[in-house]
Amino acid sequence: MLADPIVALATPPGRSALAVVRVSGEGAFAVARRVVAGFRTDPPRTVTLATFHAADGTPIDRGLYTVFPAPASYTGDDVVELSCHGGLAVPARLVAALEAAGARAAAPGEFTRRAVLNRKLDLLQAEAVGDLIDATAPAQARAALSQLEGSLSRRLEALRAALVELQALLGYEIDFPDEDDGPVPLGRIGAEAVAVRGRIEQLLATAPAGERLREGALVVLAGRPNAGKSSLFNALLGSERALVTEVAGTTRDAIEAPTDAMGWPIRLVDTAGLWEPADAIDRLGVGVSRRWLAAADLVLLCIDGHRAPGDDEAEVLRGRSAVVVRTKSDLHGAGSDAVSAETGEGLDRLRTRIAEELFGARAALADLEPGISRERHRTALARARDALTAALPHLAPGGEAVLAAHHVREAASALDVLVGAIDVDEVLGRVFASFCVGK
Repeated sequence: MLADPIVALATPPGRSALAVVRVSGEGAFAVARRVVAGFRTDPPRTVTLATFHAADGTPIDRGLYTVFPAPASYTGDDVVELSCHGGLAVPARLVAALEAAGARAAAPGEFTRRAVLNRKLDLLQAEAVGDLIDATAPAQARAALSQLEGSLSRRLEALRAALVELQALLGYEIDFPDEDDGPVPLGRIGAEAVAVRGRIEQLLATAPAGERLREGALVVLAGRPNAGKSSLFNALLGSERALVTEVAGTTRDAIEAPTDAMGWPIRLVDTAGLWEPADAIDRLGVGVSRRWLAAADLVLLCIDGHRAPGDDEAEVLRGRSAVVVRTKSDLHGAGSDAVSAETGEGLDRLRTRIAEELFGARAALADLEPGISRERHRTALARARDALTAALPHLAPGGEAVLAAHHVREAASALDVLVGAIDVDEVLGRVFASFCVGK
């Protein structure tokens, strides 16, 4: 296990009041001692004012440092955090001085990776660190924080404990096959396996909403030219992102922007009007619109006024999750599905409807139930479910306990990989590749 001292800027580079530089690993204190005047490790977790020096003794800055001795640190190794003035020059000089003093530049996510390897976090919690940093909507931040605090890990640990119990019961059956008074009959073990599989399927069912929550649900505005799509797009964003004119067909390409609906993250897309144009460029725009419609989690079909949807608009509604939005209510009058980009009437009602359509009952919850949010989670749980399914025929009367135990072990192994209990370099590399360097 690598434990050499590493260093990185832990805050974004650029003009700012402060910057934080982090050093971690065996020898981190020795590295800091060569840069920080009067460096001391006692008392730990106490902020101390000091001057930071380059290798030639030239002062770099006067700032603060905090010492976190192992194992009571973020990474589980010795850690020093140095706070200096922000900008480009001072933090860069401080990092260079620490590298010259014996630390190497950290790889992306290496601090959190070491926290996982030192069992300060499990892999699910480490993923939550990245999700919390990337969160752009309140619901995303709440879900990431809940996962960081171990809500999903505890749910998976309960599943894993149930699988271990099944393995123990099967082990007794294998070791003492002639015992008539075993702890649990094979049929009862089968019933327990069915119950555990049901709990896994319940967790798998959270995947669509969980992935939408993490990535932002794709909401596409569609309708005929001049139906008020771009005006509604701008109104929902709260900024003039799309061009709006009285000329039909102003929008020829799709415009995507992140926002939220009542605190739930969405990716809002304005598209070209749906019609049968003669111009080649307009036909390309309609083709792009149809591709976005095919990928949408929810379509907002914009209709100018209170007329019934035409055949072309009915096609948009067919087989898709869609909401009809009556635009320009300031001109055509109010209604339960009417909005006005001009006055703002109905916008909050529409945002609530979007959240409910995309996130269901979760949209009304202040505290999110733990759910899965990544393809990696879904794949591992599906593998565990399939392994238990394969075990069930061998848990029927006259079944082979040895084969059942093999499949139950496979199910437990899938959950081990999910939380990172097994050190799989390929899994760790994939998880941390997208992290910022200082995390």
